[in-house]
Parts: sequence; structure tokens; C-alpha cells
Amino acid sequence: MLVKVFSGAVVGLEGILIEVEVDVASKGFPVFTVVGLPNKAIDEAKDRVRTALNNTSFEMPGSRLTINLAPANIPKEGSSFDLPMAIGILASSGKLSKKMFYNSLFIGELSLEGSLRPVPGVLPIILMARKQGLKNIFLPYENLKEASLVNGINIFPVKKLSELVFHLNRVNPISVAKSKNISTSKITDYEFDFSEIQGQYKAKRALEIAAAGFHNVHMKGVPGAGKTLLSRSFPSILPPMRREEILEVSKIYSVAGMLRDNKGYIKTRPFRSPHHTVSRVGLIGGGSKPRPGEISLAHRGVLFLDEFPEFPRSTLEALRQPLEDGVVTISRALGSLTFPARFLLIAASNPCPCGYLGHPTRACTCTPYEIARYRKKLSGPVLDRIDLHIIVPPVEQKDINKKTKAESSKDIRKRVIKARELQIRRFKNYRIKTNGEMRSADVKKYVKMTTDAESYLIKAFEKFSLSARGYFKVIKVAQTICDLESKNVINMSHISEALSFRNINT
Repeated sequence: MLVKVFSGAVVGLEGILIEVEVDVASKGFPVFTVVGLPNKAIDEAKDRVRTALNNTSFEMPGSRLTINLAPANIPKEGSSFDLPMAIGILASSGKLSKKMFYNSLFIGELSLEGSLRPVPGVLPIILMARKQGLKNIFLPYENLKEASLVNGINIFPVKKLSELVFHLNRVNPISVAKSKNISTSKITDYEFDFSEIQGQYKAKRALEIAAAGFHNVHMKGVPGAGKTLLSRSFPSILPPMRREEILEVSKIYSVAGMLRDNKGYIKTRPFRSPHHTVSRVGLIGGGSKPRPGEISLAHRGVLFLDEFPEFPRSTLEALRQPLEDGVVTISRALGSLTFPARFLLIAASNPCPCGYLGHPTRACTCTPYEIARYRKKLSGPVLDRIDLHIIVPPVEQKDINKKTKAESSKDIRKRVIKARELQIRRFKNYRIKTNGEMRSADVKKYVKMTTDAESYLIKAFEKFSLSARGYFKVIKVAQTICDLESKNVINMSHISEALSFRNINT
């Protein structure tokens, strides 16, 4: 008897509908075969499913059993097909009616005692199921919180296989889970706050501009100047994520298997801080079976690279395309996958290997050759893609001894949110949301400058030998400064301040 059960798989970040075809032959040796490009975890499902059925008072068929995971040309991996296999076996053995799971999708790993364990990638599979017109989805109870983010589909959380069988046989129904309303208005309490940082006014101003327009930042300064503390405090001035951003980011973390906490979704903007020993695959993503890297896990949030020049040059060069396009494409023999990577880069570096070049009181011990070699680790094309370049000087003693607190992150965040609201209205019904995402065509379409500001920028372009990319980055930063002042037209002061953050050779 042939039975078809719907399940799902994840390729990249997209869910794909999988038909689990279960056939119990009337004759033949009792052999359990799984086909359809399964990996080792699926092949081992035969023992998990057999034992789980036995431990829940069900028997395996005593004849040949064949399971096909269709479409057969897509590689399958993971333990999420345990549950649909078990349901298909029970239905083909006459223990369940096929009508009872029509328009339903099953996903979950089975323990040997028959209980369900959580699996990664649930969120994209549910979104796919809703798009395919399926009405019900049965999944492990521990995946409920991320699943309840999706509206328009009946979600049934299951704890044990026997519980699901009773539901499908209408003996003891499982209640449909309620959809979760995501509140985006509440601001999270952050560990670090700008009120704790005395002095460093220009660095704070640059970070405020970066937060308001989603611009990349490079901070250079001596050890102990506060680069790391400034970066760690940066998330506290970012605006809260909108619902669509929460779904985008949670989808990535679901695929990566990183949603197994009490929330079930990512509400605060990610802040990823990989060590400089991270591999290229760890940072960019990839592997034999491509997975999101740090730049994708930082999507819609912050990627902080401390000790920027210490990262391998090949790894930093791989950031070029994601910084420009907001996506990363990973090509393998079986095809190409695209992961979102719209992150805000904050890079921190020392001026030289010893760190004290330009320090007012401590002498640098590096030779000119060592300094030149150190600086060559950062290529011009990578630095040119960063919008704001800041020199962070040592904190003066008068600032350290101040008893009054500096401006709080809460006050700065209010200005940032106000500037972001202007950008949301400006780019309404358009693919971009912030000034930092604008391309040259978008700059020409949306940006307005006074005649004096335009003339001043042209002179600066010639004097400082700006690249075409640098020219447009100055305009985008100036537009953000203009938004922070709630003005409609860029004037000369906005251009002047934007140019002060553009010297990448300091």
C-alpha cells in the first residue's frame, strides 16, 4: 500500500516541499530501504523509527518497506524526516486514515521512546508550507515558539508520537497553537551604554551617524582609547527591528539551529564579534553543505571585527561583495546559494603593530617597514567600501575624572529613530530602507543638494582624489547628517562633516 506524507527540507534559506512516499509491499523479505539522496542521519532514521514504533505499542510491517524522499535529485539531510516516515508507515499499515493528514505537513526527530525532539530550519519550512497552501503543520513542541511567528496556518505542537496518532484517529485532539504577536516597541536593556564613555565626542558622533543611516565604520586608535567599548555600546543606540526584519533574521538563525532559547525568535539586532582567527568559511559562510556565516548571522545588525588587520587578508577581501550588495553567493558543484548579508560593519584597528604610533606620551617601537607592512594588510578596495573613518585618540585625564555622566544611549537613540523614520518615508515601497543602502542611481533620484554644497563637493573630489564610490559615500553620509537635523536639502556644512570622516589614509 502506497502512502504520501508531506514534509519539508531547507536549501540555503528557503524551504522546499518534500513528499515522503512510503510503500509496504505485500511480498518480500522485511527490508527497510530509504532512497532519494538521504545522508547518514536519514539512513540511521530506520533504526530510530523502528524502535520508536515498537516502544509506542506499534509494530513494523513484516514485509519489504521502501521510502522515497521526492524530489529525488535534491540531497536530504538531518533528522527531521523521522516523524513523516513514522506516520507514513502507520498509514500504510492501516493504523491511520490517509484522509486525516491531507493538506498537512510533518516534521520532527523521534527519540527511541517515541517523543519528539526539536529540529533546525522550522521557520522557512512553515513559510513554504503556507505558500504551498497547506493547512496544518505538526512539529515538535519545542519548536512551537518560532513556529508561532507565522500566521495563516494551523500549528499543532506534538510531544509524543502516540499523542499524534490519537489526534489523527480523533481519539484525543491536539489544540491548535495561537499565533504570536511580536511587539517591536519595547527597547531591550543593554549591557553597555554611551553614558559610561567620557570624551570621544567625534567617535560618538560618527557612531550616531552610522546608526542613523546604516553606514560602515572603521575606528583607528591606540590601545585603551575605548574602541572596543564604543563598539560594544553601539547596539544600544540602534532602532528596534521591525516585524519583517525579525522574520528575516529569525529565519537565518532557525536554519543555523540557534533559536533554541526561551524566546524562539531574534528580537534585538544581532551583534556578532568573531575572533580574528575565524576561518573564511566561518566568516563568509559555505562548507560542503553551505551554511550561513558570521556576516549572515549579523544580517540587519552589527558585525564587529576587532583587531581588523589581524584577520587574514583573503578573508577580508571576501567581504568586498557582501559590503556592496548585501548578499553573499556561495557556489558549489551542485549549484549556488545566496544568503542575505546586509550588516553594519564596525572595524577597529591599531595604527601600527605595537599600537602607539602617534601617541602623545608613549613612543612607537615599530620600524617604518613594520608599519608599512601592517597597513598593507588592509587593501584600498576594502577601506574604500567603509563610509566613516575615525581616529580615536587616548582619553584625556580630565574626561576620566568627570563625575557627571555623558549623554545616554537613550537620548542618542531618539535622534537615530527619528532619522530612520524619515528614511522609511523616503524609501516607502522601495527595496531599500536606509541611506547606507542607496546605490548611485538612488542617490541621483532621492538626494537634493544646494548649489554651494554641490560645488564644494566637486572641489573636494578633485583635491582629495576621491573614487567614484567615495564620492557617493560622502553624499550618503551627508544625507544622514541632514536627516539627523530634520532638514530636506543637504547644505555645505553637511558635506563638510561627511568629508571629515572620509580620510582613509590616516
